[in-house]
Amino acid sequence: MIEPIKNNFLVPFDGTFRLDERPTLDDRCDADAKTSLRKSIKRISKLQRKLLAQDKFSLLLVFQAMDAAGKDSTIRAVMTGIDPTGCQVFSFKKPSKLELDHDFLWRSAINLPERGRIGIFNRSYYEEVLVVKVHPEILGYQRLPHVPETIWEDRYESIRDHEKHLSRNGTVILKFWLNVSQEEQHRRFLSRIDTQEKNWKFSHADLDESAHWPAYMAAYEQALNATSRPWAPWYAIPADNKKCMRARVAEILLSTLETMPLAYPTLTPDDKAGLDEARKRLLIDS
Repeated sequence: MIEPIKNNFLVPFDGTFRLDERPTLDDRCDADAKTSLRKSIKRISKLQRKLLAQDKFSLLLVFQAMDAAGKDSTIRAVMTGIDPTGCQVFSFKKPSKLELDHDFLWRSAINLPERGRIGIFNRSYYEEVLVVKVHPEILGYQRLPHVPETIWEDRYESIRDHEKHLSRNGTVILKFWLNVSQEEQHRRFLSRIDTQEKNWKFSHADLDESAHWPAYMAAYEQALNATSRPWAPWYAIPADNKKCMRARVAEILLSTLETMPLAYPTLTPDDKAGLDEARKRLLIDS
């Protein structure tokens, strides 16, 4: 198991996380956030090549946040320069009929990253203990055989077990909650309305969900406390400043890759002998 990176953004594993104690603005972020991001990306790219070549570990990045917190732009910014052949991104929207014919972890499980690859979930199975918890009437459409009073605790347990199983089998999991304030969210909504090229981003449904802010914050606090574990840590990243947020995410990703025992595959004596033979043939042919 890879040890989680310990910093001010790590959600503790003992259930003591309190959302109202976590800032939405990173006051330790300096003006060099963009420079820091570029440096991190350059080093991440080099380590990703080892991850891909070694083909033993996979890396799963989970992003959760309220609308307009910056999930899409953060994924795009942090993964710039990453070899696309070793990276895959999946976004999870409203479940399809096929997905509802399976358990709530199925649709994400079939999209897990292969060994050597970085997988990114833009939203995830955590929607089942967030949006569904805020709107429990959704359970009525999921054709569940029964809905016990303990359904949320049961789902937290299923998630913990699922993530621990992945960790045991070589998937390193990093989960990022982008902690944006409602005030900043509304400013970004207004920007989408007032800027023509951003109009397509605005959704009345997003504004409707914002009206449930207290319920969502309670659901996030409960979910993070129930599922931040050493094998699958949560990081609560201040998201009111996008530049700082992206730099912090990249720093955690980089530090995690640096702790992993990554290395290019080593050749056996027979493999090396085969290279010598191939060299001779190539020199003769040329």
